Amino acid sequence: MAVDQIQRRMTAILAADAVGYSRLMGVDEAATHAALKAHRQELIDPKIAKHQGRIVKLTGDGLLAEFPSIVSAVACAEEIQRGMRERNLNVPAERRIEFRIGINLGDVIIDGDDIFGDGVNVAARLEGIAQPGEIMLSATVREHIGNRLDFAFEDMGEQELKNIARPVRAYRLRSNASSNPPPRHPPLGLDDKPSVAVLPFQNMSGDAEQEYFADGVAEDLITALSRFKSFSVIARNSSFLYKGRSVDVRQVGKELGVRYVLEGSVRRAGHRLRITAQLIEAAAGAHLWADKFDGPLEDVFDMQDKITESVVAVVEPRIQQAEITRSRRERPGSLAAYDLYLQAMQKLALDRPEDNAAALELLEKANALEPGYALALAHAAYGYEHRVSMGWPAFSADDAKRSLQLARAALAVAEGDATVLARCGMALMLMGRDYELGLLTITQAVESNPNNLTAIFVAGYAHHIAGSLEEALKFFTRATRLSPRDTSQAMAGVGQIHMCLENYEEGLRAAERSLAMNPNWRVSHYVVIVCNVYLGRMEQAKKALTALQALEPGVSIAQVRSTFHARDPHRNDTLIEGLRRAGMREG
Repeated sequence: MAVDQIQRRMTAILAADAVGYSRLMGVDEAATHAALKAHRQELIDPKIAKHQGRIVKLTGDGLLAEFPSIVSAVACAEEIQRGMRERNLNVPAERRIEFRIGINLGDVIIDGDDIFGDGVNVAARLEGIAQPGEIMLSATVREHIGNRLDFAFEDMGEQELKNIARPVRAYRLRSNASSNPPPRHPPLGLDDKPSVAVLPFQNMSGDAEQEYFADGVAEDLITALSRFKSFSVIARNSSFLYKGRSVDVRQVGKELGVRYVLEGSVRRAGHRLRITAQLIEAAAGAHLWADKFDGPLEDVFDMQDKITESVVAVVEPRIQQAEITRSRRERPGSLAAYDLYLQAMQKLALDRPEDNAAALELLEKANALEPGYALALAHAAYGYEHRVSMGWPAFSADDAKRSLQLARAALAVAEGDATVLARCGMALMLMGRDYELGLLTITQAVESNPNNLTAIFVAGYAHHIAGSLEEALKFFTRATRLSPRDTSQAMAGVGQIHMCLENYEEGLRAAERSLAMNPNWRVSHYVVIVCNVYLGRMEQAKKALTALQALEPGVSIAQVRSTFHARDPHRNDTLIEGLRRAGMREG
């Protein structure tokens, strides 16, 4: 009996996969399924059809497609990723669906409507090493593209891919600025002094679970650089909005108003660590410095210091080595405690009761391993304080008492750390009602590091509670400059102060800007309600109250009284009376 001849053809293969799909399904199965279906129907399938591609098969949270032209495959992939960035602009980071894409050109076996072979496997493995929102190409694809597409390609070197016999040279696609979505804010002018933005470091470990570690390295560099008073350092909230995006550093410079951009990657394999970093002059796109740091995992702090010192030497040569030495924080002796701390920071940022509880559990473990770790102590104090202030179910026998205990322990080892001082000062004010000592501690935090966003924002909040409204407005306004791309909380503070000063038009504008960035920030809802009441716009006030009640069912005057603390018993009179006039129930 004759054996059928195997059919083959050369084709461009695109493999795509949704990142963290299982986690998202665990959080909200119906919403995640509906979102993925909408992305497919409204964006991905039409783009593939537009570029004459064919979906070979679906894999639940991913797909395999082939194209007759490699140029079409790459152009299609770039349009899909750009479209996903635009669709995710107003979606909370923890709920976003992001895709990784790998593209290869190879000879495949045809079996009905399906395709098989090494060429398909390489595309799938390239997708596996891409970061969320990225496109990874094989060298064969890069060679065939040539200059026919207006994209930049970053050589990632030889990659050892799982179950692929030979190393594969990989390239990461970077869209030019013209291909990126327009900025949500106008470009900012440069500061008078040197300014730098630290972009999220790429996780090159091949393990999505290590994403928090790469984020932590970049965050610690932001913290270390921000201690220098001769620098203006963009806060994490703004620079991390570029996470998962292919960006042009010249556009980043314009959007954030910085002269320098620091970017890099972290590769963690077993007990070895490699951190690469490069400093770029944003306006010209010129590389000023680049280096890589290899060593055992235990040397992570020394490597971060080396990067910090190098950046400082380029951006501000006059900074003395003594200042660099003083900038180094007290390190935990236990790397396990540091790892727990990084994981807890991700949980705290989500601002939900269940994530707050998970963060406190991690921080308590870190403090048990390393009792003198100031940052872990301070953030645990903040976690408990925030839990009490939000009225969430208790985590311990006495959350307020535990917050004060941790704050005092952190202050004993703070050594001038601005973040530690700010977090602990607020715990003293809110949990201990020690307004004078709390305000003094927060003032010390600002003096220690006037570029620290946490200290500046907390100072605005502290002056609102126990100090001068005019001073509070100055600090909140300063916070909007330090974090120009994520100013929802600081802008809410600006609105709240204007409301207290009876500048209702200004307060309303600020609160509406805050809600445009974060529609779930409840303080802004309060300000919109109250300002509309005093401006005589009752219909708008009642509409805003309905929006707040949907966000916070059961909200009442009594709850607001317990949440909004103030040293002056009359400070919140305007707020309470405005909410009452709008129709909020008493208890």
